[in-house]
Amino acid sequence: MDKERLIFLHHCEALTWYQIKTILEVDTNLIEIFSMDIRRLMISFCLSEQTAKRLYDHMNQKKSTYIMKSLMKHSISAITIFDDDYPHHLKTIYDPPWVLYGKGDWSTLNQDKMISVVGTRNPSKQGKQALQKILEPLVKNNWVVISGLAKGIDTFAHELCVLNQSKTAAVLGSGILQIYPKVNKELANQISLQGIVLSEFSPNVTPKRWHFPLRNRIISGLSKATLVAEARTKSGSLITADQALEQGRDVFAIPGSILEECANGTNFLIQNGAKLVITADDIVNEGF
Repeated sequence: MDKERLIFLHHCEALTWYQIKTILEVDTNLIEIFSMDIRRLMISFCLSEQTAKRLYDHMNQKKSTYIMKSLMKHSISAITIFDDDYPHHLKTIYDPPWVLYGKGDWSTLNQDKMISVVGTRNPSKQGKQALQKILEPLVKNNWVVISGLAKGIDTFAHELCVLNQSKTAAVLGSGILQIYPKVNKELANQISLQGIVLSEFSPNVTPKRWHFPLRNRIISGLSKATLVAEARTKSGSLITADQALEQGRDVFAIPGSILEECANGTNFLIQNGAKLVITADDIVNEGF
């Protein structure tokens, strides 16, 4: 597999994960696809005319060398699922990203002690204090914290790592050159210096609503366990917890007051089998 060809193909926003899978099954080394016209693209890879046209235009209007130089210019590295340094936990999920783009140290994602952290964008004071009580001992013991750079719990978890000079990984729902939310741009820079900022979306892709469930499967897939801090019953955090369970990961949840709406989701998870966590040892003692 030619790494540069796959990265070039991956930059075509018209293609879904499944369509790239079909292309790789038919044209394993990505050689024939570059000489196909629109009709052959449609027939060979079961693409709609619109998708085939967008793919054809992509392959004939851009050059892979331009894309690789652009990545280098912005100090962005890219790894494919066929590379040795691809995160080993992530490779085991049902639909691992074909390409990951990152700024920072890729070895951050292949540590023994890693935990994914998700939660509400509007945490209570008590919720943040509870998360700090559980997370800080882990951080001080060199655990890598993986989260999504969103406002609220994600930001708090990343900042705790930065403050303690511990490695952390931020998974984006946009390209690395389109940090979202913008208020966390400086935090993203700090994370890239002592961990890694990464995305499966090519660097200039802007955030879209449907990107975030895709991002969440990466957050849960990068580690063996996901810790849910505060979450409402209908939230992205619970979606991430569901994805973690589907991936065969453990789910931990911090209990909250029955009077707080932002704790309804975590209490629901505990009712349905998530491990209740009140100290860091509750996670450590599970064998992580």
